[in-house]
Amino acid sequence: MNHTEQTFTTLGGQFVTPVDALTEKLRAVKAVVFDWDGVFNDGVKTGSGSSSFSEVDSMGTNLLRFGFWLHHGGQLPVVAIITGVINELADALVRREHFHACYSQAKHKVDVLKHLLDQHGLQPREVAFFFDDALDLSVAEVAGVRVMVRRRANPLLTDYVVRHGLVDYLTGCESGQWAVREGCEMMLGLLGQFDTVMNERLRYKPVYDRYYAQRQAIEPTYWTVGPDGPIQK
Repeated sequence: MNHTEQTFTTLGGQFVTPVDALTEKLRAVKAVVFDWDGVFNDGVKTGSGSSSFSEVDSMGTNLLRFGFWLHHGGQLPVVAIITGVINELADALVRREHFHACYSQAKHKVDVLKHLLDQHGLQPREVAFFFDDALDLSVAEVAGVRVMVRRRANPLLTDYVVRHGLVDYLTGCESGQWAVREGCEMMLGLLGQFDTVMNERLRYKPVYDRYYAQRQAIEPTYWTVGPDGPIQK
């Protein structure tokens, strides 16, 4: 058992896919897609229908993007949120962090994933997907790397996902407890990039600031998914 596997198993994470095989799949990843409710938060809504995110998770997404940027020789990964509802804070995170896209009201998410990948010339096997619930399974079926955010309240769903080969890693942290950060650090650890990411972030120049300038140049697109597919806002 390597150091990363031991660290995350001790945390309570479960490697459904053996670590060596998962590491090989991670090397091909060029896009990271997140569900929103139950992934960045515990799914509880405010009166306006919004749900929050944590700066801890936000930093995790940035470190992961930097790690993939390093891994792919200065090529930014495509990053998007695909959510089943409209959420103003999801839009706000995408805007602030310069993700590539946010898709709202996505009911059959695999169709939306195809739209995203067609725009960037990518294949489903090049996607790492963070998810938590039934609405996400069509994407989990095709994505190259699948991280499911654990929640003790749905043991039958978790069992179903494991039995049907729809997940590679189950987080030790539950939804609302920084599971996104856990998944991001796990990926960086398996890729062998974590120490490099932290060292370059500590130095800042000249490597991290070059990545950051590229990241900040991204202009996000926002899509509402209707019966005829995504419509740009």
